[in-house]
Amino acid sequence: MNIQPSRRNLIQFSAAIAVSALVLTGCGTGATPAAEETGPVTIRFSWWGGDARQKATQKVIDAFNAENPNITVVGEYGDWNGYWDKLATQVAANDAPDIIQMDEKYVREYGDRGALLDLKKLDLDTSGIAGDTLKNGEVDGKLVGLVTGVASFCVLANPAVLQKAGVAMPDDTTWSWDDFKEIGQKISESGTGATGVGVGYGDSDLYIWARQQGDRIYDESGKVVIKPETLISFWKNIQELSKSGAAAKPSAIIENTSASLNQTSMAKNEMGFSGAFSTQLTAYSAASGQELKLLRLPGESQAKERGGYYKASMFWSVTSRTKHQKAAEKFLNYLTNSQTAGDIMLTERGIPANTKIREAIAPKLSVTDKAAIDFTDSISKDVRPAPPITPAGGSTIVDILSRYTSDILFERTTPEKAAQPFIDELSSSLRK
Repeated sequence: MNIQPSRRNLIQFSAAIAVSALVLTGCGTGATPAAEETGPVTIRFSWWGGDARQKATQKVIDAFNAENPNITVVGEYGDWNGYWDKLATQVAANDAPDIIQMDEKYVREYGDRGALLDLKKLDLDTSGIAGDTLKNGEVDGKLVGLVTGVASFCVLANPAVLQKAGVAMPDDTTWSWDDFKEIGQKISESGTGATGVGVGYGDSDLYIWARQQGDRIYDESGKVVIKPETLISFWKNIQELSKSGAAAKPSAIIENTSASLNQTSMAKNEMGFSGAFSTQLTAYSAASGQELKLLRLPGESQAKERGGYYKASMFWSVTSRTKHQKAAEKFLNYLTNSQTAGDIMLTERGIPANTKIREAIAPKLSVTDKAAIDFTDSISKDVRPAPPITPAGGSTIVDILSRYTSDILFERTTPEKAAQPFIDELSSSLRK
């Protein structure tokens, strides 16, 4: 399944972190609770995203500023590709924004250097966020990231493609990986020109596969613990999907994985099933012009342990150097709990982690956004806690896994020969 983020969205981050490492090591951690402030204050707020997110976020800022005349929030917006280099430079120069939109792959990168405030020291209302979801932002017992929204990994199905191929929609409560392959073969062999299933090989794909085998990628301390046999079975499944015809040939798999959403086979109605985030239903449906459907992951009912989980879409973090903890506290509470903010943002940063806001915005959502929320709620009894937060240096896993998978697909190596070198390389990339 293709449920990995686009590889081109992952930048070379290690050099920037190395520049700031000495500074970060000496950072304070905000040991004193937030104090009341008198007089007007200005706080800076940084985020990445597309045009729609930029406009919606600015509306939230404007609404907050209007309601809080003594606090002025100044937005600092950028795209993903330049965001992390800029942030690393700002942190190294002790000039980080007060509030930072943070991605899971970099929470520990900053958090365990003392660059982020322990949000447990603030008076934040997190009563609407489930405990397991809230813990997604913890590093060594400190809450350094407040989850903004959640998404679940699932399978996106195109009913129009299935109907044209004469293939029935599977029962997603019982289907296995063998079923996934066999249904994919039927679609590919139907003569309609569509490929049966997509193939993904991101860290989330691997994590789900590993957990279904009773394994993990990392342990709670951030050590690489995945077994070679788990990797071998993961790659052999990918090989079989391609060789059987259920999925595309290697070159097409690589091309589809790196394509923009609008250019994927799923968006172009040329594929029956593909992995996706539940929150991507609206974008894929709009691109394809079809009413797509979300399904549970294959293999869950046969697994040693269910692999599905709620993934934090992103986090709010506060720099440990902020001089305005109380103002940051107030703005974070507004972002998380304000109905006004919820009505403006809707699902732009994922399905709201605050279930109270999630319920309140439901009548304002599109049909597909409602379907995504309904699906997310429907699997609540089946999902398991999210994996341990990515260890420092762990963002390299996407590039490493992509390289080894490509070599295996093109038969430049074998799963058996690649497993231990992959483990060794990933382990050596982690910052000790």
